[in-house]
Amino acid sequence: MPTRTSQPVALYVLRCHGIAKFPANLTIHADNEIPFGRGLGSSGAAVIAGVLLGSELGQLSLPLERILDFALMVERHPDNVTAALVGGFVGSYLRELDQAATEAASVPLSEVLPEYPPDAGEEWGLDPPQPPLGIGHYVRFGWSESIRAIAIVPRFELSTAKAREVLPLSYSRKDLVFNLQRLAVLTTALAQSPPDPDLIYEAMKDRVHQPYRKTLIPGLPEVTSNITPSTHPGLLGICLSGAGPTILALATGGFEAIAEDARAIFKSRGIEVDWKVLDVHDTYTRMDCHDPS
Repeated sequence: MPTRTSQPVALYVLRCHGIAKFPANLTIHADNEIPFGRGLGSSGAAVIAGVLLGSELGQLSLPLERILDFALMVERHPDNVTAALVGGFVGSYLRELDQAATEAASVPLSEVLPEYPPDAGEEWGLDPPQPPLGIGHYVRFGWSESIRAIAIVPRFELSTAKAREVLPLSYSRKDLVFNLQRLAVLTTALAQSPPDPDLIYEAMKDRVHQPYRKTLIPGLPEVTSNITPSTHPGLLGICLSGAGPTILALATGGFEAIAEDARAIFKSRGIEVDWKVLDVHDTYTRMDCHDPS
């Protein structure tokens, strides 16, 4: 495959290890079940897949921490890539690095994954910026086995960039305290068995991004306020998934009623949705290798 149209993340990993190109006669087939532009972490999953592919093709045996470093050179916030890599319910942050490492981790994405010109030869782009060590850290939280996730996915895309444009440049102290208090509760509440619906529903409320993104997602306020633990037994909490437009509901039962009532609200706004009940797996991403012969 020509380098200018091949998997750029995998090629970046290979070139950081002195391997100029993909092996000869390589065919890459992607079977992706994560919808694009829906707030479900498709870009983070793709980045992790690219790093793993590069590690496998180059026989690099990259350790988990180094895989995360390479991923964070491409996807500059750790939440999605960390979850895609280690699985389960995780929290993550970017470390405060020294000046040299900060500069190395902050090079423009256009230098990490450059656009290859049509006339690029094999020597073009052979010296990509190396990721510093230990860019991000994460912790795995507990998760009650009784909780499943319902992804209610509207049939339209919403780019993360567009979703960010509507956010304010500053927030009131009151709104930040509101979110931080609930976040501190939520990380523990989701591990309790049995989970407490009233506690979790309140802890999943938000004042930092959902109020500003409701103009981009018709029906969002109605879905998050009309579908509650009192109206839908089994529901624990409901919120916007990532930047949207997907709605994430956590529940122990009543999955179909929750999803179908959300569908009815969206349909009244002229929006069709698909939905799926998902399990939360706390297993690491793995690479399975098969001999085609």
